[in-house]
Amino acid sequence: MIKVLVIDDSALIRQLLTRILDSDPDIQVVGTAPDPYVARDKIKKLNPDVLTLDVEMPRMDGVTFLRNLMRLRPMPVVMVSTLTDAGADVTLRALELGAVDYVSKPKINVQDELQAYAQEIIAKVKAASRARVRGLDASPSPQPLKSPAAAPRPGRSHFKTTDMIIAIGASTGGTEAIKDVLCQLPPTTPGIVITQHIPAAFSKPFSERLNANSAMTVTQAENGQQILPGHAYVAPGDRHLEVVRDGARFVCRLLDTEPVNRHKPSVEVMFNSVARNVGRNALCVLLTGMGDDGADAMGEMKRAGAPTIAQDEASSVVWGMPGEAVKRGHADEVLPLHSIAERILYHVARRG
Repeated sequence: MIKVLVIDDSALIRQLLTRILDSDPDIQVVGTAPDPYVARDKIKKLNPDVLTLDVEMPRMDGVTFLRNLMRLRPMPVVMVSTLTDAGADVTLRALELGAVDYVSKPKINVQDELQAYAQEIIAKVKAASRARVRGLDASPSPQPLKSPAAAPRPGRSHFKTTDMIIAIGASTGGTEAIKDVLCQLPPTTPGIVITQHIPAAFSKPFSERLNANSAMTVTQAENGQQILPGHAYVAPGDRHLEVVRDGARFVCRLLDTEPVNRHKPSVEVMFNSVARNVGRNALCVLLTGMGDDGADAMGEMKRAGAPTIAQDEASSVVWGMPGEAVKRGHADEVLPLHSIAERILYHVARRG
């Protein structure tokens, strides 16, 4: 039984989340709290396994409470956030501080959406209960090989095309894992395409956050955009990202089609396109995430001749996607997060 404490300043939301979570036989809401001060006492008294934490609350905001919690008593937290640009910045900061995942605020009056929402938050709470949570001081993020301010970034005037494509997929825990990988890569790295399971309102702020922490130039992908060395392209939160050929160039293609493996963007879609159109000139990396999106497509990339790397269980927040790829025999290498950037550069150098 997974014990959950619901923290939200709205009595209506507390009641709704309690009803949703208690509907699952494996979850028990052991208490609720209207603010972090009440929550602090109930954590000591009830010893919950997972918290759901509202971002915006009186007396103390959710991020400030999370920072204190992850320093003093690290535990799995699922943030409850508004899916807006402002909510994106706060939520990404919460993930940086150690929150496992996030869900949107429930839309109380939309019954069809509420059913899908219930399935989502139940799945995320269950995944959070199994997540590997690290305190703020446990594993400092690696520093960039070159500060963006210290080295000029490559631009279109420097590069005409790219011969190699690096494809990175991730989900739960991926926003920080991707940042840790990119911040160790120099601006001479071949073009990178990234699919992270993320809402539409979050993908642009996420790409901007990556750009600020990387010597590479990171942008949200645009349809028809040429893939250049020294650049990374993040799939928009409401589109699938594919890599296709346009003559001698590789370009991004965005698709507004149905979700694949329940996700849009889907890692499966991106990996399959890279396997078809780039083949052995690609490199496949599958990072932490819930579910199995991308696991079979990693097999397609391996069969096409591309080296395949999966993040190991010990360094993953949730070893779902990379774990499935390993179980199915599709990962050539299984590596801790801190070693993946170095291995990417090894394969780039080996290819020449």
